[in-house]
Amino acid sequence: MSIQTLDPEIHDCHALVIDGKPTSRSSLVAMLRDWGVGQVLQASRPCEARRMIEARQFDIVLCEQQFDGEEMDGQDLLDELRRSQLLPFSTVFIMVTGEATYAKVAEAAEAALDSYLLKPHNAAVLGERLRQARRRKRVLGEIFSAIEAENHVRAAQLCLERFKQRAEYWIYAARIGAELLLRLGRHDAARELFEAVSKTQSPSWAELGVARAHVESGNPQQAKRTLEALLAANPAYTDAYDVMGRVQIDQGDLSGALDTFRRVSTLTPGSVSRLQKQGMLAFYAGCTDEAEQALDRAMLIGLSAKTFDLQSLVMLAFLKFDHADHRGLQRAIDNLGHVLEKSADSRRLQRFHALTILLRTLLERQTDLAQQRLRALAAEIGTENFDFEAASNMVALLGRLSRSGIAGPEAEGWLGTLAERFCISKTGTDLLVAALQGQPTFEPILRAAHTRTTELAEAAMTQCLDGAPEAAVQSLLAHGTRTLNAKLIELATLLLRHHAKRIPAHARLAGQAAELHQRYCPKGMLVHLAESGRAPGAMVLRAGRKPAAAVSAPALDEHRSQPV
Repeated sequence: MSIQTLDPEIHDCHALVIDGKPTSRSSLVAMLRDWGVGQVLQASRPCEARRMIEARQFDIVLCEQQFDGEEMDGQDLLDELRRSQLLPFSTVFIMVTGEATYAKVAEAAEAALDSYLLKPHNAAVLGERLRQARRRKRVLGEIFSAIEAENHVRAAQLCLERFKQRAEYWIYAARIGAELLLRLGRHDAARELFEAVSKTQSPSWAELGVARAHVESGNPQQAKRTLEALLAANPAYTDAYDVMGRVQIDQGDLSGALDTFRRVSTLTPGSVSRLQKQGMLAFYAGCTDEAEQALDRAMLIGLSAKTFDLQSLVMLAFLKFDHADHRGLQRAIDNLGHVLEKSADSRRLQRFHALTILLRTLLERQTDLAQQRLRALAAEIGTENFDFEAASNMVALLGRLSRSGIAGPEAEGWLGTLAERFCISKTGTDLLVAALQGQPTFEPILRAAHTRTTELAEAAMTQCLDGAPEAAVQSLLAHGTRTLNAKLIELATLLLRHHAKRIPAHARLAGQAAELHQRYCPKGMLVHLAESGRAPGAMVLRAGRKPAAAVSAPALDEHRSQPV
């Protein structure tokens, strides 16, 4: 096979070879150069490779599966790259593995949707793998171009057409199409497409896609049943644990979610994101030793990664404070300080740093200074960017200060303000109660606020049923303006939409509701427990871009009534 028949554009490609053994790495580099690859770089460790891929884009990545003495292996690296959306469609990712680890790498090969290379390998086999993978990207180029242009409706239509015609690479196109349908809000259509693929070939990703579609369409119980069956058949399918954890968190089953992430962290010990979720959930569950161990490990192996959630450092600071670990607390402060130097305008990081400095002040028994810093933090409770994450950190701080006898008479007032704003669901309230770490004095304040919010919402619904929707909306907006409670604001918005013709002052009230909604109703409540970047189990559709908003897609109407 000549270079020309392999790929006429291979000379312009940039490749990265990741292998801990110099001899094997040099061999792969030589093979790529023999095939005409224009530039080949090398990395001996997964963490080094991750930094290189974060800094630039590669056309080809060859990655060894096993790395002796490293926290991460090749599959862990692949998983982190997918989660951080650092592998666009144009990149060919090939895993290099021995026969003994083939079963484990099969899942990674499926996830990457490119290829794997079994040892012992030679230049001809590598060339064929590259030729096949790059041909697939060219054949589906029109789909990828539409995604690059963020024309997701067009891309989904092209995928559905290829699937219907059973054209070349139709299974690959079906997976892309199903992901696009999820992003477009076409949850039922996505589920039907995943189910059609599952009935044809039964790949695990299709069954997982069915579960994800159930989650997005508000059917968590069916999603859970699908996931339980999938994990019973394939207990090593790590992406399924991620989706299961999400379902459990959404349902308020935090102990179940913790158990789920314990299991998947055992399967993927080098996954920073899973360690962080395990550590955060253990923190709220009161399993402090487990939380500290998981978060320390995540910090050790992933602090430099873009995917590292700095909320982990705040939780570690709390844990080090609880153990009077001055050095550990200072390490968290220093790490936050280094990041803050690069993002000095981030109010979130400023708040993180101020909170950890306050904890150090307390350990140093500077009570007056600590109370001064506490008042500065509490002054932000009513600001727009003070979200649920900030609230849970503040509650955790107040609980610790109360146990130490330092909170002062203002603490209950601050907690009451937090509770009125953020106790909008049972799950959220349970999480804030857990953040108190067993402070019984404050728990009734949080529970009462949640009860009051529920009562106000029920009263508004009763007013609507009694024929007074405008009075209901006015009451909700009045309470929402005072408390900044997202549940009340969102309910007012919903009632305005459903009863527009029955509300004479609709325009004025809608403007008021829209302003409140934009300022105080974030998309996700449990921000630091939710997935960042790629949704669990999802395929990366475009590196570095946000998902498209849900839209009505007229161009896809012809497919709505046709079974897939």
